[in-house]
Amino acid sequence: MKILSAILLAAAFTVSAMPAAAAESAAPVAIAIHAGAGTIKRENLDAARESEIQAKLEEAVRAGHQLLVSGGSSLDAVTRAVTILEDSPLFNAGRGAVFNAAGRNEMDASIMDGRTLNAGAVAAVHNIRNPILLARRVMTDSAHVMLIGEGAETFAREQGIAFEEDEWFRTEYRWQQLQQARERETARLDAQPEHWLSTVGAVALDSGGNLAAATSTGGMTNKRWGRVGDSPLIGAGNYAGNDSCAVSATGHGEYFIRATVARDICARVQFKGESLAEATRAVVMEQLSEMGASGGVIAMDPQGKIALTFNTAGMYRASIGTDGSVFIGIYRDD
Repeated sequence: MKILSAILLAAAFTVSAMPAAAAESAAPVAIAIHAGAGTIKRENLDAARESEIQAKLEEAVRAGHQLLVSGGSSLDAVTRAVTILEDSPLFNAGRGAVFNAAGRNEMDASIMDGRTLNAGAVAAVHNIRNPILLARRVMTDSAHVMLIGEGAETFAREQGIAFEEDEWFRTEYRWQQLQQARERETARLDAQPEHWLSTVGAVALDSGGNLAAATSTGGMTNKRWGRVGDSPLIGAGNYAGNDSCAVSATGHGEYFIRATVARDICARVQFKGESLAEATRAVVMEQLSEMGASGGVIAMDPQGKIALTFNTAGMYRASIGTDGSVFIGIYRDD
């Protein structure tokens, strides 16, 4: 069952096929994406894998941007970008999701509309090919903001959301990560399951001046089943408001929840008059660092200014600004 994915692709084709005059944006558009922050360093990636990651980041950010310049909504742009990242085994979301302590892929996702403040989220779901599509359906086709576990999966079947078998999500790389985490836990070498805090997400501004944010993750390797991090929690790992900003976070979720990171950044912009750069720096580089938390955020303000802020050695990230400039980065010095 690939119904929703097919609809999304068809919609994207319809928009891109518009006449050039009609497709021109009336106002600047912008998009930024991330695919996780952590201790990634140049010596940890060989040239082939680095190139593969950069190519997928570029594919996702350009796909979202194409929708925007064709007059599409910020919601459609972040949805499209995140589904591409979810379908790649390179990142910890959808197909590349890590394994929990029970040896299963257990996923979370959320999406938020900055124009209306409507939001949708799912948590602790299994076998959903694209959790972000399910989160969006929760927002648009249910009376709720969040559904979890079996309830969310039942809703997905009712909505025609695509499921995949366990084998589709399994990668040897993620399985070996679980074995290593189990060994470390048994030896009591590390209380934290991992040092690579991967999640995927996107923020965008459309030609109507509307912001949106989307975040999706497989969570933390070797997490206890039923654990929910910040990614599906509105105000923690995801937030969008046209009067403030849009944020998608990646990091050690327990800390991001306690600090309500996404909403705090936007509140600083909205009520304190801080610039986006000042707000993200204060929260990520100061508050979270003082708490001992690792991670980062991508953020965008109503003018399309972009912040890619992280306190780790690297963060998979990409953006296309209002001037059309493209940026792809992995390491801190990119």
